[in-house]
Amino acid sequence: MKKHIPNFITLLNLFSGCIALVFALQGDLQLAALFVGIAALMDFLDGFFARLLKVTSKIGKDLDSLADVVSFGVVPGAVLFALLKESLGTFVTSEPTQLLIPFAGFIIPMFSALRLAKFNSDPRQEEAFYGLPTPANAMFVASLPLILLQTSNLLGIEMAYLHRGLLNPVSLLALIIILSWLLIADFRLLSLKFKSLRWMQNQARYIFLILSVLLILLLYFAAAPFILLIYILISLTMKV
Repeated sequence: MKKHIPNFITLLNLFSGCIALVFALQGDLQLAALFVGIAALMDFLDGFFARLLKVTSKIGKDLDSLADVVSFGVVPGAVLFALLKESLGTFVTSEPTQLLIPFAGFIIPMFSALRLAKFNSDPRQEEAFYGLPTPANAMFVASLPLILLQTSNLLGIEMAYLHRGLLNPVSLLALIIILSWLLIADFRLLSLKFKSLRWMQNQARYIFLILSVLLILLLYFAAAPFILLIYILISLTMKV
């Protein structure tokens, strides 16, 4: 019975992703972000319980990737579709352009699927990641509508500038290109899987987590882009 527990948690990831997708398509991006977070938690817990219970499953890895394509591929694509659609209202008047450009958001699911296929067939990714993990990418995208709700932060950064950038179609299209490249980029990135709690074995992980918590306390949701940048910098500059 216990061997099925991780797979059941993976299915909860998929279920949460489906709910997030419905909210995203309805334009309720904040609730979509909430369920992306729940899906990410389930994605962490399925691996955690698999290691804790010392169980493996022939379908576990494939099931996990199938769930991730929805929760961390299609859902962020739908969020970006909605943001692009909203941003185009004040920038373009051509109806064909307004209809077509938002679909650029679904470039993200394409590259997410490619990223997950590479993960399943790349033995190097047992210890580290090559390319931005899809959950990290999805949580970053899901944070964007939450940033639009934020009016202040402890560092006094002017949020209006950030809001204007997020509702600019050129910025969003550039972001889609950058994130798509990061998903399949062939450089080594930090895995947050702890095999022990020792400092020396997990120095990069602890530094990343401490800095992330500090940024969240100071910037709230606006910390997301800085956390992503720190994650990449730590991965490239420290032994991971």
